[in-house]
Amino acid sequence: MVTYLYWAAVIALVILALFVGSRLGSLGKGAIVAGIIFLIGWLAYFFHYEQVFVKRFGGVMRITVPDGQQHIGATWKEDNLWIQNYDPKTNTCIFSEYSKGNLLEGRVLIRNCNPLKGGTTAP
Repeated sequence: MVTYLYWAAVIALVILALFVGSRLGSLGKGAIVAGIIFLIGWLAYFFHYEQVFVKRFGGVMRITVPDGQQHIGATWKEDNLWIQNYDPKTNTCIFSEYSKGNLLEGRVLIRNCNPLKGGTTAP
């Protein structure tokens, strides 16, 4: 819901810039300002607000599990989302970080992980 309100505000500002530009007799300048407002709004959402909205206000974020992997879990560390998947072909657990704007993504590989099979006990 918060995401819809954010985009409604950005679009309202774009329309306002076009309206003011047309009233002042320079629709071209209004269109340039509207484009700048939309670009700033899109960049702000992608690089900052998307994960903040999801974590704090219940927004929506879609992540696809890569083919051949199985999803195990997910957790938040501050405003970054960590996803744990398992690759049965290589017997590797993969922790992937989704940071704001996907700029500083971390990845941790644990070899011989095998989390989906029950542990064996020594005889």
